[in-house]
Amino acid sequence: MKISLLLTLILLPVGMVYSQKPNQENTVTSRSYDHLIPSNPQQIRTSPAAKNIILLIGDGMGLSQISSAFYFKESLPHFARFNNIGLMKTSSTVRITDSAAGATAFSAGKKTYNGAIGVDSDTVSISTIVEILSNEKWKTGVISTSSITHATPACFYAHVKSRGMEEEIAAQLSNSEIDFIAGGGLGFFDDSTRSDGKDYLQTLKNNGFTLQTEQLSATVDPNKKYAYLLASEHLPPVIEGRGDFLPQATKLALNYLSTGSENFFLMAEGSMIDWGGHGNNADFLVSEMIDFDEAIGIALDFAEKDGNTLVIVTADHETGGFTLAAGENYNEIKTTFSTGSHSTTLIPVAAYGPGSELFRGIYENTEIFHKMMQAVSITAK
Repeated sequence: MKISLLLTLILLPVGMVYSQKPNQENTVTSRSYDHLIPSNPQQIRTSPAAKNIILLIGDGMGLSQISSAFYFKESLPHFARFNNIGLMKTSSTVRITDSAAGATAFSAGKKTYNGAIGVDSDTVSISTIVEILSNEKWKTGVISTSSITHATPACFYAHVKSRGMEEEIAAQLSNSEIDFIAGGGLGFFDDSTRSDGKDYLQTLKNNGFTLQTEQLSATVDPNKKYAYLLASEHLPPVIEGRGDFLPQATKLALNYLSTGSENFFLMAEGSMIDWGGHGNNADFLVSEMIDFDEAIGIALDFAEKDGNTLVIVTADHETGGFTLAAGENYNEIKTTFSTGSHSTTLIPVAAYGPGSELFRGIYENTEIFHKMMQAVSITAK
């Protein structure tokens, strides 16, 4: 009772009401402080415009997930190579976002409802960064360890009212301007597994894609488009034998996109950090986190050599309420979870390269889109 009273006295001055009911979990009801975080902070770019963008999204990755790489990876994590760090608020039109609304905020700069793919709160399509940059003759690529039609990657090229509409998302991807695709989701394109019997694998080929369904190729032709659909739905997790698909796909995409004179945008998602959080499985989570960090290293190596590429690493939300706590003694780390769902904790944003200074500070998730556009000196219409 004394603890409850003390917490109440601490939380009330900052606008929080703590309530404890018999035989129920403790709950915290918060007031809105959205007005305290400016919707469009007026930061000034002090570096030249970036010619390329690599956006790496660790789905479900919060600060503790990042911290786990520092304690459980055998080498120094590539996160240590960043100097420009910010924090991002993740709420959608409700307090806690899902991946669809979170990725739409990144791809289109708009808050929307959970489950929305590239549409606003009225289900009206919003132009995505991939579409905007494609119109500017940029080459574009999307990579995911889940199905390429899953919520996060879909938000960069599709417009549907519900993330569950993966067959429609596949149809839209087949006719999109994207140049490089790598992930799972073959079943959503295949006429033998689609509910409508339509063959969008042939549509991909008709639209100039070289289709691969077995493995990543060793080399790529810059004059072709590529679709690597390597699983019927999701690729397996690292602990079940996925191997180094994500870093190798990132490397292959960069080799492909950087050949020629065009600027490029690449989004690569480590999807299954989120799954480890949902399942409260620390070994699963940490293995996915380390794999994602290897992809970060590939992106940073490219950007350091290139000199004109902006790299951004962030997450749509945190999953699991993951914590690294003391075990039986202070030299032992015990991993714990507070939920099997998403949390609303602020999410780190790390940036490197031209325009990376824009990502310092604390801001809304929609600012990722606006800061990327500012970094490349293109105005969204």
